[in-house]
Amino acid sequence: METTAKPVIDFGDLEVRFLVEEEDSGGAATVFECTVGAGAMTPPPHSHDGFDETVYGLEGTCTFTIDGTTQHVHPGESICIQRGQVHQFVNQGRDAVRFLSVATPGIFGPVYFQEVHDVLAAAAGGPPDVGALVAVMRRHGLTPAPPA
Repeated sequence: METTAKPVIDFGDLEVRFLVEEEDSGGAATVFECTVGAGAMTPPPHSHDGFDETVYGLEGTCTFTIDGTTQHVHPGESICIQRGQVHQFVNQGRDAVRFLSVATPGIFGPVYFQEVHDVLAAAAGGPPDVGALVAVMRRHGLTPAPPA
């Protein structure tokens, strides 16, 4: 079986590289590696409507908040985020962190990240169109959490 390198979707201090896409797994799972620079802008608190996400730490310590509980994911550790759980992640350290995410079933793919990238690029360094970002999230089964 021939493998091909998957493209990296680059948000500056945050990069996403899909390793397994929906068509690769027959819809069973998608797998992506995420690199988060120190102080990187990350997605707002949100939940997933139709998939669960398992995160496995590869490098550095990433801080996740899931339903109000903070958990630090170190290399070799994992957490499970069930559909409907409100969560967010940040890198509070000085160095980049990397983690692997597995979404099951595999309905969450690179198109979401590319569409977010396009909305951010259209802002040309200014504030992004929040309505457009929310529309992308909803189109791909993510529900933004209400403001605290």
